[in-house]
Amino acid sequence: MSIWRGPSSPTLLQDYPVPWWFPQSILQLRNLSLRVLSLPDHVWKNPVLRQWPSLTVRVWLKRDSGQYWPSIYHVMPSPCSCMSFNPETRRLSIGLDNGTISEFILSEDYNKMTPVKNYQGGVTALCWDPVQQVLFSGSSDHSVIMWNIGGRKGTAIELQGHNDKVQALSYAQHTRQLISCGGDGGIVVWNMDVERQETPEWLDSDSCQKCDQPFFWNFKQMWDSKKIGLRQHHCRKCGKAVCGKCSSKRSPIPLMGFEFEVRVCDSCHEAITDEERAPTATFHDSKHNIVHVHFDATRGWLLTSGTDKVIKLWDMTPVVS
Repeated sequence: MSIWRGPSSPTLLQDYPVPWWFPQSILQLRNLSLRVLSLPDHVWKNPVLRQWPSLTVRVWLKRDSGQYWPSIYHVMPSPCSCMSFNPETRRLSIGLDNGTISEFILSEDYNKMTPVKNYQGGVTALCWDPVQQVLFSGSSDHSVIMWNIGGRKGTAIELQGHNDKVQALSYAQHTRQLISCGGDGGIVVWNMDVERQETPEWLDSDSCQKCDQPFFWNFKQMWDSKKIGLRQHHCRKCGKAVCGKCSSKRSPIPLMGFEFEVRVCDSCHEAITDEERAPTATFHDSKHNIVHVHFDATRGWLLTSGTDKVIKLWDMTPVVS
């Protein structure tokens, strides 16, 4: 697939090699740090590290001496893959390998973790917008989901822009832009300052909801009409069950999160305007499999680390502004 870079692209400032034993996930939370200890099994043979299991989420408090000391911890039911923390509300979101998002509220002195709720999904990355109270989750199915938690509307907006699992997320609050990075090496910058739409539920039907031709499992209608059954498809715009002849066209639907062309029925294809096809994201190639990112909004710099054991520093000011 060709990468569309848009009018401008981020600039690689520097890259650094990192040690192979780098912890899976570390968050710096002002005067404390939160670490997910999930290293390879043979590393735990080291007597210094053996006391902490790989499923542990632990808070480390910073002492006056500048050293970090272990505080509270919580043992998760599955290995932790990602974390997001909001210092204003002290809400901690943790994504697990078993496809669950667990949320906790940390006490003011950071000596207590109170479970809040769990969400289900193939979660690989998390990011929280404290202003809009929206949780972004990256998934192994290549998608990003925007969960409207604070609005209590129960809406979930899907964003499709990667060809591999989404492994890292970061949010530029001042410009309302979401940065997602995936195993395909892609860095996608999403404009979240637009009115996005939920994707419709796929409808069930035994025949095409456009031409009424039977699908291949509808034996009665096939016998009555003396016609061979057709394969079922779904229009990504309206959700109707349609045959291949009635959904022969493709179109991007960026406001629904489909930056790439997807199947739509012929009537929806005619109804989609050029303005609705305008992209709401830009795509850039990092040339390495990104597993973690950190965005510095003050300078507009993005730090990416990959499976190639390299840390890259990007100037994102041309695209995040």
